Amino acid sequence: MVGKLKAHERRQLRKMLQEAREARLYRRVLAVLEYDRGIPISMVAESLGVSRQSIHNWISRLREHGDAAQLRDAPHTGRPACAGEGFDVVLRALLMESPEQLGYHAMYWTVPLLQDQLRQHLRVDYSDDTIRRGLHRLGYAWKRPRYVLMPDPEREKKTPNPARPVWFAQEQRGSGGR
Repeated sequence: MVGKLKAHERRQLRKMLQEAREARLYRRVLAVLEYDRGIPISMVAESLGVSRQSIHNWISRLREHGDAAQLRDAPHTGRPACAGEGFDVVLRALLMESPEQLGYHAMYWTVPLLQDQLRQHLRVDYSDDTIRRGLHRLGYAWKRPRYVLMPDPEREKKTPNPARPVWFAQEQRGSGGR
């Protein structure tokens, strides 16, 4: 393929190289352009940190389709979510009750307690992150409880004496009479 790129393909690849926002696309386009300049595949692969076979695959894909857009990644769907609608329904129902009502010695829900209850109801072990994402999805903020002390009924007795007014201090000094 040395020198086999047409002028318009080379321009298209150079434009893609300038506009590339993804490192993977940038690396692919650069590899093809470098190979087109006459640099051996082994040197291109070493400089970009990819295998020689990858570069061969990218060049073949470009030759087959004749379109530089073929160097882009195909869309990835990702792993399907294991927590479905049933998860949200059970989680919401659990949060409406206190852990004490279900026999726990706790006043507030924790992730391990929610994991235990979800395991009993749905027969699935959910990770900490899955439960936290579920809480976020349902609009709950995960915060630690704060302890609030009752107001002290004798607070007024414990406060320091109020500061004396300035006029009171001046009267005290003026009446000493020397």
